[in-house]
Amino acid sequence: MADWYLWAWILCSTMTLVVLRGSVLKRRKGNGISATRGESVKRVLAGNGECRSADGSDADVIVVGAGVAGSALAHTLGKDGRRVHVIERDLTEPDRIVGELLQPGGYLKLIELGLEDCVEEIDAQKVFGYALFKDGKHTRLSYPLENFHSDVSGRSFHNGRFIQRMREKAASLPNVRLEQGTVTSLLEEKGTIRGVQYKTKDGRELTAFAPLTIVCDGCFSNLRRSLCNPKVDVPSCFVGLVLENCHLPYSNHGHVILADPSPILFYPISSTEVRCLVDIPGQKVPSIANGEMTNYLKTIMAHQVPPEIYDSFVAAVDKGNIRTMPNRSMPASPYPTPGALLMGDAFNMRHPLTGGGMTVALSDIVVLHDLLRPLRDLNDGPNLCKYLESFYTLRKPVASTINTLAGALYKVFSASPDQARKEMRQACFDYLSLGGVFSTGPISLLSGLNPRRLSLVMHFFVVAIYGIGRLLVPFPSPKRIWIGARLITGASGIIFPIIKSEGVRQMFFPATVPAYYRAPPLK
Repeated sequence: MADWYLWAWILCSTMTLVVLRGSVLKRRKGNGISATRGESVKRVLAGNGECRSADGSDADVIVVGAGVAGSALAHTLGKDGRRVHVIERDLTEPDRIVGELLQPGGYLKLIELGLEDCVEEIDAQKVFGYALFKDGKHTRLSYPLENFHSDVSGRSFHNGRFIQRMREKAASLPNVRLEQGTVTSLLEEKGTIRGVQYKTKDGRELTAFAPLTIVCDGCFSNLRRSLCNPKVDVPSCFVGLVLENCHLPYSNHGHVILADPSPILFYPISSTEVRCLVDIPGQKVPSIANGEMTNYLKTIMAHQVPPEIYDSFVAAVDKGNIRTMPNRSMPASPYPTPGALLMGDAFNMRHPLTGGGMTVALSDIVVLHDLLRPLRDLNDGPNLCKYLESFYTLRKPVASTINTLAGALYKVFSASPDQARKEMRQACFDYLSLGGVFSTGPISLLSGLNPRRLSLVMHFFVVAIYGIGRLLVPFPSPKRIWIGARLITGASGIIFPIIKSEGVRQMFFPATVPAYYRAPPLK
């Protein structure tokens, strides 16, 4: 009997120790910034719950990344009088092959943010629409700009020059601090992000604290995993070339060639240079080093470009300055986190075929700015997070329209051996060639001037019905009827998964989302 009591006492003591140990570890994890690095982080927690840096360099907002989104955001918040600390990995001028075409809708957002002068003095070119080429035929699609000021149009430029102008504009504000450094982690305390840990240019490990941290570190973001559910897809890669002293068939227009296997883009990026982007489906591209890429571009793609561009295209290939970049798409799937927010390509990506990325980013900044403007104090992380959940719904009109159009158009414009897909591609080209509302409707969606989701869905299925009509007139046959049925099911298979990833309720019925009506915190 005594043995039984002894064993019971040992068992109870052991269980008590385990419970106590777990409680202590949980408390340490909750109270410290992290169990493993809490001792190495220097922080001061003020009595009112505000986080301050140990060196006294306080900020209201930390912005991680100074690309298009980060620089525009820093300037916008800085103009409101907020103290902004921007940490960018590399402050030298970027050299990219995308992010070079700003749609008219994006330019209007640039004006709204007071950043329109950033496209000046960089040899930016006005863009008034697109030219579409297929099998020797072509049509022009002009932006519907009649009701706007004469200065409103698209803009194309060197991405790096544009970003440097944005950084200069942000850094000109006395309350915006631009620093070169690599953010390695977010600092968390009791479930709230309090700041960041980063490594400076000279290798020092530092921490910075602010009530709100906004992550804008681009498509290669190493911080997004803690703030969203990243489902990144890479449907294709771009091969970039620069054509010098090339005269495009339509001046001041982007050019889209419906080539096989997928589209080729041309647009001016300066008064003497034209960017060419050759899309290659999949994640593998021919090797540049052993000459496979040069051979591919000359033998497979060169004969598909318009004759006016052929010589310049081949000369650019021979010059050898060929660059590649994977095209990523990622629907916005955030984890609402007190003290932190994602923006730009770190948050949401779409296929760059339609050049909508910067328009979405700038539109998001306008939405966020409007939400933050009435707030004087950002220190109440949980309530601020709850309030900013409305951001994810309010951004949908512009973001979901451009995202859906980009994904759908890329699939429709890419060649396919399937007869139904071929018919859909041809129907789309012929539909846009009709002119009038048949071209201005879709191009106003692409330009960001008319972000109406229902209009997008309507035009998409009208194209499909138009394709079926072409098949059935003048004499329907069982084969044509079958192809027509597959065309409409194929169209549904293209657009509905994209809509689902965007969120049907937020996209079409935003007023039914409770967060849509969130009021600013009283504090």
